Formats: sequence, structure tokens, C-alpha cells
Amino acid sequence: MKNRRYGTFHMIRYIEHINTWIGKTVAWLSFALVLLICTDVALRYAFSFSKAGFYELEWHLFAALFLLGAAYTLSYDRHVRVDVFYGRFSNRTKAWVNLIGTCIFLLPFCFVVFYTSLPFVSDSFEIMESSPDPGGLPYRFIIKSTIPIGFALLLLQGLAEILKSLKTILNTTSDNA
Repeated sequence: MKNRRYGTFHMIRYIEHINTWIGKTVAWLSFALVLLICTDVALRYAFSFSKAGFYELEWHLFAALFLLGAAYTLSYDRHVRVDVFYGRFSNRTKAWVNLIGTCIFLLPFCFVVFYTSLPFVSDSFEIMESSPDPGGLPYRFIIKSTIPIGFALLLLQGLAEILKSLKTILNTTSDNA
């Protein structure tokens, strides 16, 4: 039994390590996004210069930041939650809420988005999709590929959250693993 707990603990740590590395890496996109927006605004107001590529790159960076950082946010329990009652619950009750919510809502949603986005991304790769706007960005399929990647990472983090909730419910801790 001890080996099974040890394996579960390592699986949680491995998933969270991957999502933490990706989350910390894509967090730098927020810095790039701020610089890009400031440059875009300065060029637009100081020189009346603007390109569709700037706008598109802004939403590409935001989309990548959001999609690839969502699992990291969940792993640190920093996601949006209506906290009217949850904050008053015991750790075991919180674990039950997290377990049920993850199984009923998060995992099915992640699976549906992942599964339905694959043809969307595949079609984009096949036609080497680029922006239809003059001056827009090429290689739109790259940003579209962050959809299934981001939801796969979120799905993996959801599995880790289920395992953590089960450990709490069964009153096991990482110290005993």
C-alpha cells in the first residue's frame, strides 16, 4: 500500500512540476504583452502608425498566456471561485467539493474542448492558415494549437487535483507517503 501512495504522490508532483514550469515560462508573456501594448499605443498616438499585426500579436500573447497558464493557476488554487461558503469549510469538505466539481465540471469540459479543438487545429495546419487581414500575422495555426495543449495541461492538473482531494478525504498526507 505504501508504494501505491508513493507513486500517487510522485504523479501529483510530476504533473505540478510540468505545469509550474510552463506557467512560470508563459508568465513572461505578460511582460512582452505590456511592452507590445505600450509600443503600439506610443506609435499610434505619437506617429499615427498602426498595423493589424500589432493587434493580432496582442491577442495571440494574451491567448497563450491564458490557455497555457490556466493549469498553473489551478495548481496554486488561484482560479476564480465563488467563495461564499467554501472558505468556512473544513479541509475534508473542501476536498469533497473539489473532487465533485473537478469530476463533474472540469474534466468533462476539458475533454470536450480538447477533443473538439483537434480538427480545428488540424485544418489550420493543413492549410497553413494565416491572418486574412492585410499586415496580419502568418502562422495562425501556432496560436490555435495552444487550445488543445492548454486544455490537455488543465486536464492533467485536474487529475492531480482529484488525487490530492482523495488523499485529503482518505486522511493521507505527503508526510506519510
